[in-house]
Amino acid sequence: MTPYGVVLADDHVLIRQGIRRIIQEHQGLEVIGEARDGLELLDFLKTAEPALVLLDINMPRLSGLEVSKIIKTRYPQIKILMLTMYKNQEYLHVALEAGVEGYLLKEDADTELIKAINTIRSGRNYVSALLSQELTDLLVTRNRTKRQKTQPELLTGREKEIVQLITIGQTNLEIAEALFISVRTVQHHRANIMRKLKLKNTVEMVRFAIHHGLVGLQH
Repeated sequence: MTPYGVVLADDHVLIRQGIRRIIQEHQGLEVIGEARDGLELLDFLKTAEPALVLLDINMPRLSGLEVSKIIKTRYPQIKILMLTMYKNQEYLHVALEAGVEGYLLKEDADTELIKAINTIRSGRNYVSALLSQELTDLLVTRNRTKRQKTQPELLTGREKEIVQLITIGQTNLEIAEALFISVRTVQHHRANIMRKLKLKNTVEMVRFAIHHGLVGLQH
C-alpha cells in the first residue's frame, strides 16, 4: 500500500523535526518533503504530489494563510492541516475561508497529530480538542461569508495601527495603553473603522486586515 505522503512547512527546524519524528513512528504515513516558508513550499509542489500539507500560519515571505489559498486554487486535491499556536476564533475563521481541512494547535501535536491526519485522510475535518465546540462547528459548516472588497486606503494611519492591534487579539484597554490614548478614543476609532469598511464585527475586521495585508503575522 502506498504511504500517505505528507509535506511539512514551518520556519522552525525543531518543529519540523518533532513533527517528522511523530509521523515516522506510524506505519502508512511518510514525510516526503519539508519547506521553510510559503514560497519554498510552492516550489516543492511543482514536482511533488503530497496528499497532505502540514502548514504553519506564520512563515517568512508567504504566510500559511496566503499559501493555503494558492494551494487550494492550484492543487485542490491536496489536503491542508494548519498547525498553529493561535487559539483565537479570528484566525480559525480566516483559515476556514482559505479552505483548510484541519486546524491543530502546536501544543496538541504530541497527542493529536496522528488522529488529525487520519481524520482528514478519511475525508472529514479536524480541529484541536482544546478549541470550543463552537469553533468545531465553524470548521464543519465552513464560513463562506463574502470577503469585504473595500480599499484599505480609506483608513488613516492611526486606524490601521488599531486594526493591527485588534487582529492580534488586544483589548481596547491594551490598545489604549500601547498607543498612549484613552479607551474612549480607541472606541471612537474602532467605530469609525467599522463604519468606513462596512464591517459588522471583529471577525470581519480581522479577515479584512489579513486579506488586504494590513497586518504582518509574526511570532
